[in-house]
Amino acid sequence: MMEGEGILHETDSSLGGKGLRYAAILREVSKSFKNMKALRNLTLKVPQGKVFGLIGPNGAGKTTTLRILATLVRHDSGYVEVLGMELPKMRVEVRKRIAYLPEDAGLYGRLTGWENLLYYAMIYAGKRRAEEVAMKGAEISGLSEEDLNRKAHEYSKGMSRRVAIARALMLEADLTILDEPTSGLDVVSSYSIRETIKDYVKRTGKAVIFTSHNLLEVEEVCDEVALIHQGRILDSGSASSLKSNYRARNLEEVFIKALGLAEA
Repeated sequence: MMEGEGILHETDSSLGGKGLRYAAILREVSKSFKNMKALRNLTLKVPQGKVFGLIGPNGAGKTTTLRILATLVRHDSGYVEVLGMELPKMRVEVRKRIAYLPEDAGLYGRLTGWENLLYYAMIYAGKRRAEEVAMKGAEISGLSEEDLNRKAHEYSKGMSRRVAIARALMLEADLTILDEPTSGLDVVSSYSIRETIKDYVKRTGKAVIFTSHNLLEVEEVCDEVALIHQGRILDSGSASSLKSNYRARNLEEVFIKALGLAEA
């Protein structure tokens, strides 16, 4: 990629300056919608090659943060960088290297699961590579050939979500953003999706941002976690370090204690 305005690389010295240390960086970012302050001087760094969890209650600013990183919303102030490129200046280039799956993402019901994968592969990977990429998506989904050849409107919520997540991961984007990927799913489907995400990051070395209201699930799947409340980051780190710092048994206790300290 050519050097130019809006590009800022934060490199890890252990990489000799050859690779990005962070998939995304936000510094003192604020965003308001009419009279509602969604983000308040939020600062956050998402490490490369990790599953990064962003957790907090409804209205905390999770989705706004994700939509800013996905180039769908512009921040009002502060600095945002994704994959070494500043937003919104480099939004066109960023869009070519990320994948975003919102919580309410669905499938085309009249198409089969396979046809859904193939359709998106044609859009984002081009006709020449479409079948190869869709095959990768079929493998990621974990569904049988019989199930993939069924119409998507016949799918359970768990099956639909598995195809939707496979649709995002099959592109092997440098940063994949998953907003509540296991929301409303049963235990088996949730487990399958968590394992898929972990295996994907281990295999590709790509970064994934993951949100969930299930803090035990976040502890299971995420390498690092940030706690967000009222548009601010309360704390961040690995689940083990956060539990140690707050003398907590789990992330749920960590969040409650961090919230108490923030409001004290």
